[in-house]
Amino acid sequence: MSKPFETGLAKITNTFAPMIESQLMSNGVNMDQYSKQCVINAISAINTVLDSKGIDWNNQDLDKNNVTQILLNVASLKLNASASPREVYFQLRNVSIKKKEEGKDVTVWKKQIEMGIEGDGNDAILANFGRNVEKVYPYWLVREHDPFVYPKFRGVNYEAPEWSPTGKGEVVRIVYPILHTDKTLHFYISEREDVVKNLIAHISNNMMNETFGICADRYKATYDQKKKITEKKAEVLKRAKGLGLGALDDPELQQYISPAWSEYQSRESMLIRKMRNNLVKKIPKDFGSAFVEMLNNEVSDPDFTSVNREIAENANSEPIDIPNSTPPAAPADEPVSPSAPEPQSRESAPADEQNAGADEVGNSQGADDDFPGDVPPMEQELDF
Repeated sequence: MSKPFETGLAKITNTFAPMIESQLMSNGVNMDQYSKQCVINAISAINTVLDSKGIDWNNQDLDKNNVTQILLNVASLKLNASASPREVYFQLRNVSIKKKEEGKDVTVWKKQIEMGIEGDGNDAILANFGRNVEKVYPYWLVREHDPFVYPKFRGVNYEAPEWSPTGKGEVVRIVYPILHTDKTLHFYISEREDVVKNLIAHISNNMMNETFGICADRYKATYDQKKKITEKKAEVLKRAKGLGLGALDDPELQQYISPAWSEYQSRESMLIRKMRNNLVKKIPKDFGSAFVEMLNNEVSDPDFTSVNREIAENANSEPIDIPNSTPPAAPADEPVSPSAPEPQSRESAPADEQNAGADEVGNSQGADDDFPGDVPPMEQELDF
């Protein structure tokens, strides 16, 4: 009997899907039929991205571990790449990865699939995992010329907000009406001014490798150089904070702001997406599994993942020489001196110990110290 014909995409799906289901089961997460469909749709969307770049699934430069992680995220969070509007999107990036070859650190470039959650993806997560959430109603886009009355509390009695849409002006706030399981209706509000925090975090992230001409490479900067870089970054962020959303039009800050934020045609969509994300993230969720919650934190907060990755890459990169403060014990036939022995001078140390110390100093010069100014804020979700 001849083997049934399978397309390349079907073979990829049959390879990844059982592996994803097995990993979720091993972490105590049951993969239902909708999660399986989300995985199949994600593989199809990733295949489209690879085809557009002329890359095959068997390409040695493609990081397949990264693809597996993304499919785990899609399956556990139930994000549908084929939904309309989209809940999740994928793009290809070149990422430098350090590895050891013949005992030496070598930097190689890998092609990685990057996953991003659209605004409707956060709504899907809220609808599926929101704590005591029964239904998420369509959100309100409240514009600057729309008559709007904020909700009120009179003791424990809640008065709903009032909104009369006119469709004129910029969106100044977003309101989510959400029905809870106890049949109470709550209105969650996100303001346009709150997006300034996201913008500042975005600028800080884009300045992560910026040295302002103080040195060529921040990883090889001295302590004084790092201090100057941090002070300069603080000045830029202070300026951005003072300007608020006006920073999007500031010529001096344009170099640290991605076009998705600054360009006129995409700016409003970005601000709306950030307002929605800021609101949805604050609503409590119950994932029923620590594993799924961890995956959600990694996906919804890319800076969380970025900071952890940087810590992991630079951990223990600088050797620390801890001197032995305990004096050697005196022989039994000699009296113990009440004063501490004089430390051995550098000149009188053996030659091999002097060389060892020199090696330690030389190795520590290129290490990257954990410096507060290099760590970006963890409130921002990147959208490039």
